[in-house]
Amino acid sequence: LPLCFPEKLWKMLESDQFQSIWWSEGGKCVAINKDLFKVEVLGRRVCQRVFNTRHIKSVIRQLNLYGFTKVQRDFQRSASLPEFLSEEAAASAHSQILYYYNPSFNRAHPWLLGTCKRR
Repeated sequence: LPLCFPEKLWKMLESDQFQSIWWSEGGKCVAINKDLFKVEVLGRRVCQRVFNTRHIKSVIRQLNLYGFTKVQRDFQRSASLPEFLSEEAAASAHSQILYYYNPSFNRAHPWLLGTCKRR
């Protein structure tokens, strides 16, 4: 039987084969480096594809269908201009990373994976 989306995602996260996706927040969130994911996962040849798409929007749609919600990152801004500009550059690089959370998708509780159903 082919694996469902959450099972594929779990296998990717547990594999050391992918640098573009990892566990975040102590195994409670999925972190995706958007640009690297496009190349490393979605840019694969047909015979090596993990997902049946080449588009990040389709992967995000699947995350949403399975109850994942996007987690926003808030940054404290400094008052001084040099510090502010430095923080802006870091925030810009950080904006390439998407964070998604699902209470049924937790590294410490693999048995919850079965409750991760499509809406």
